[in-house]
Amino acid sequence: MSEGLLPAVTIDPDGPPRASVIWLHGLGADGHDFEPIVPELRLPRNARVRFIFPHAPMRPVTINGGSVMRAWYDIKTLDLNRMVEEEDLETSRRQLEAWIRREEASGVPSERIVVAGFSQGGAIALYGGLQFERRLAGIVALSCYHPLPHVIRERSSKANAEVPVFMAHGTYDPIVPLALAEATVATLRECRYHPEWRTYPMPHSVSAEEIADVGRFLSDRLR
Repeated sequence: MSEGLLPAVTIDPDGPPRASVIWLHGLGADGHDFEPIVPELRLPRNARVRFIFPHAPMRPVTINGGSVMRAWYDIKTLDLNRMVEEEDLETSRRQLEAWIRREEASGVPSERIVVAGFSQGGAIALYGGLQFERRLAGIVALSCYHPLPHVIRERSSKANAEVPVFMAHGTYDPIVPLALAEATVATLRECRYHPEWRTYPMPHSVSAEEIADVGRFLSDRLR
């Protein structure tokens, strides 16, 4: 599977970008899924943020009967161990890094780039963002968890040892149990990160309150 630059939906600001947000969608969706939230984030116009919503590759997903859909990695089982193919994670990490490098080459420094995602996309934002070798502006991880907690302890980069992390989850989520997200937050804290952790009375989705909190986080990171 290609590890080059994935196709993406791109929303450019008025004027040359001063910052970028690379946002990864969830299982079975595509880059258009979160495109409508951009105006709802209410970022200052002078922040001039470019939004990039890559499309995940098509792949068979075991828990969905092997159906082929857009996915950042295969999921083998629905139990709490959630067996994940590390090879898939590494491929998606490199694909995320390709977009980060593309933004750097366009003139946006890494410390002005936020990686974000929902569900599977949030897992890759955590997995890839914490390992990236240059400082990022922040990581946003919604309705997700880190699929390989030992990687946080063993492979996180020194450059992002203090990267701001925003994690949020629905208390009624039937797809990704809240306990998995809470375990990731606990691991991050054990590793001396200081994630901002929020919960909302919702299922596996986003809410207006959550979007407002994400907008505030991005404004603080990219002002």
